[in-house]
Amino acid sequence: MKNTSNHNAHRRQSLKQIASLTGLLAGVGYSSFAQAAYNKAAFDSKSVNEAVKFQGGGGIVESKDIVLNAPDYAENGSAVALGVSTSLSGVRKILILIEKNPATLSAAFEVSEWIEANFATRVKMSQTSDVYAVAIMADGRALFSKKEVKVTIGSCGA
Repeated sequence: MKNTSNHNAHRRQSLKQIASLTGLLAGVGYSSFAQAAYNKAAFDSKSVNEAVKFQGGGGIVESKDIVLNAPDYAENGSAVALGVSTSLSGVRKILILIEKNPATLSAAFEVSEWIEANFATRVKMSQTSDVYAVAIMADGRALFSKKEVKVTIGSCGA
């Protein structure tokens, strides 16, 4: 016969650890309903400036310190490979915005001194559009780089 008391004790200990971790994360705001609503508003925004504002940035300023890797042409609008990086210190968020998409904000990455500001992802593009890579700085500045990406076929539809 199997010894279930050891198994149950191990399961109870695991559940306690999960509950402790959940409490810790909630204490630092990861499960905040206000933050979730704030992010929803950012992802529902219809303009670059509005999305940046909802993510805590001010007016956007072009910067050569923000590197956006994007193709000139995308043959498949449903999976456009993009990369963004910067070596600036004080970056708190990196945003990828597609100006002519139904929802402008396509990706948002949290950055800290322990996380290098270097991200790659694939996004859907409904049509040819300017793509923005925006770095939200600790002081609220919003620095950006942009590039037009021409979508030829297979767009996600507007």
